[in-house]
Amino acid sequence: MRAETESLASDVRQSLTLLRRHLDWDNALRRLDELNARAEDPNLWNDPDNAQKLMREREHLERQIQAVREIEQELDDALTLEELGDAEGDDDTVGEAQGALRKLRERVAKMELQSLLSGEADANDAYLEVNAGAGGTEAQDWAQMLLRMYTRWAEDQGYKVELIDESQGEEAGIKSATVKVAGHNAYGWLKGESGVHRLVRISPFDSQARRHTSFASVWVYPVIDDRIEVDIEEKDLRIDTYRSSGAGGQHVNTTDSAVRITHMPSGIVVQCQTERSQHKNRAQAMSMLRSRLYEREIKRREEEAQATADQKTDIGWGHQLRSYVLQPYQMVKDLRTGVERGDAQRVLDGDITGFLEAALAHKVTAEDKSEGGHSELARG
Repeated sequence: MRAETESLASDVRQSLTLLRRHLDWDNALRRLDELNARAEDPNLWNDPDNAQKLMREREHLERQIQAVREIEQELDDALTLEELGDAEGDDDTVGEAQGALRKLRERVAKMELQSLLSGEADANDAYLEVNAGAGGTEAQDWAQMLLRMYTRWAEDQGYKVELIDESQGEEAGIKSATVKVAGHNAYGWLKGESGVHRLVRISPFDSQARRHTSFASVWVYPVIDDRIEVDIEEKDLRIDTYRSSGAGGQHVNTTDSAVRITHMPSGIVVQCQTERSQHKNRAQAMSMLRSRLYEREIKRREEEAQATADQKTDIGWGHQLRSYVLQPYQMVKDLRTGVERGDAQRVLDGDITGFLEAALAHKVTAEDKSEGGHSELARG
């Protein structure tokens, strides 16, 4: 086998090994057999909700297993073709086989990345909140820059971005804002962005052109649908109404239509002011509260599962995640993964997919280490 062919085949096999491990291959096969047997039960559809849930799980698992098997078969076919060409001294056939292996390597690399988006709520839409840190106008301008960065990225992915709530700064920027990012795997991609983001630049608001450091916090949590039950008792809520102050237009501001809901046991506060109707704002705020409580439960379970790990993989409020330096040089550095970029302006224009991919890989690698294993994602 020629060296290039061996290298390509090795890359594909390595990715296949990783896919099988994250799929938990033997258990996945047993689970699919179990689901297939239950799907044949004539009483299954007596409970439509459970039946639909079972069929969705079955379809998802079947698709994942079939994809791995197809890759394995295509790898065998390409290697057989290469051996045939090599034996006959046919360089065109060898070239065809190597071309097929290159395409296969690209395909399995995409599958490998998709396998990381397998968390409980990864496929869901996401709420993304940005809050300016201390520092007045400078920090508020930075918060708006971050909101623009995420909006640009989401739109480039074909996601729909909807402004839910916004509190504008006195001179420039925003004090806080919440947007809903709608699209498949929105939460899975963005969940690693929760944390503190730091900006270093020459301040455009400083007449002496001094260098300033600003902070803003990002919080991402999943949008959940009615199939996920979250118990909220009315007695635990404090609901306040107030006059909208965001950029919703003059008609929004004529009544006390904005709604703020405080969940007293947890201290979680959500608010919505984008609709003219107080009823609609309340419904949106309740949806946000359910999502926040659900995300809180996910985090709690993750923390319990990782309590004995040497290295925590989840990030939380108050954790410095990434630094964006515009002066005296340009660099964006992710402090968790070590990924660096020198084209800071492109990053701020929404080119953040590389950081998101690295965060996903880092999370899985750390989880594997906490289990005593080793992840191939650490390679390269």
